[in-house]
Amino acid sequence: MKAKHQRLTLALLGVAAVVAAALLAMSALKDQASFFYAPADVQRQGLPLGRAVRLGGMVQAGSIRRAPDGVTVHFVVGDGIATTPVTFAGITPDLFRERSGVVAEGQFNRDGSFTATNLLAKHDEKYMPPELAGKMHETKTLEP
Repeated sequence: MKAKHQRLTLALLGVAAVVAAALLAMSALKDQASFFYAPADVQRQGLPLGRAVRLGGMVQAGSIRRAPDGVTVHFVVGDGIATTPVTFAGITPDLFRERSGVVAEGQFNRDGSFTATNLLAKHDEKYMPPELAGKMHETKTLEP
């Protein structure tokens, strides 16, 4: 075999190995990917059932209710167009409060509610998660 053919064969094997590694990584990460939705997106596109997603928006005023167990919190997330009821069982972040931005990680239920496994709250007056900021500008609702 000529040296030129050997180099071509090695190059093709290298490209095949890189493609195989990329496909393997994508396959392993597909269940770990978490998509971001605002309540209006869910209203428009329907419920993404059976997969981990992020729901972002503003915690509606007067919507936070704590269950008697002291751990479960019910609240409503809105984006100015639509709202989604959320249930979270756990310790809420210190900065979690009404009229503040929140990103809830979890899954949608068939009834349209959202069960969160993790809550992310803004850390100061100017911070807003990049995904949420883009969605809020699209819906033109930055009111407190």
